[in-house]
Amino acid sequence: MLQKSTLDFLKALQKNNDRDWFEKNRAKYEVAREDFTEFVNTLITELSKQDASLKGETAKNSMFRIYRDVRFSKNKAPYKSNFSAVVCNGGRKSDRACFYIQVEPGASFIAGGRWMPSSEHLKDIRKEIFYHTKDFKKILSDKTFKKFFKILSDAKLKLAPKGFAKDFPDIELLKYTSFIVEAPVSDKLLADKSLIKQCSVVYKAMMPLLKFLNGATN
Repeated sequence: MLQKSTLDFLKALQKNNDRDWFEKNRAKYEVAREDFTEFVNTLITELSKQDASLKGETAKNSMFRIYRDVRFSKNKAPYKSNFSAVVCNGGRKSDRACFYIQVEPGASFIAGGRWMPSSEHLKDIRKEIFYHTKDFKKILSDKTFKKFFKILSDAKLKLAPKGFAKDFPDIELLKYTSFIVEAPVSDKLLADKSLIKQCSVVYKAMMPLLKFLNGATN
């Protein structure tokens, strides 16, 4: 679980996203960040029980910075209003399909999959789906999987990707430019002792998808 003070800090940051406020409340930020760090380390330990490749990973290598890159954005708010981390072999710099969690009061979620793969890996994933469509659709239609995830999300091409026939029956699956699934996390769950256990249950449900995607690019 996360401490109430951590969620309170993020709620306050949502309303006061400026450098002066942040510096005045830096001590609260440091406490909140340490709380999230402890949570991520515990999460890694728990998920490692299912996935040995996660052993040795740390929160330090998994967590994203709270500072936003505003150079090319119209939104000049200097800070993210969330804490986030990716749990994966290789940490946040990994090029594998991973587990991701974002903590943002009112908008928290767990996600998994491959976000914006390189053009080479994207082509490999599309080939894997093309040649093993039945297996891929079986993962997406699994009862346990659908309990948490409805559909793949993220951007899609309007037309069939280059190299694939537009009359392929499941061409819509090949139009994705990322292969991501998401499940919402309530504020109540964030503060509940069952949070880590629930993350583990969701991870188990998404593992077949992660294995399929990683198998395509190994």
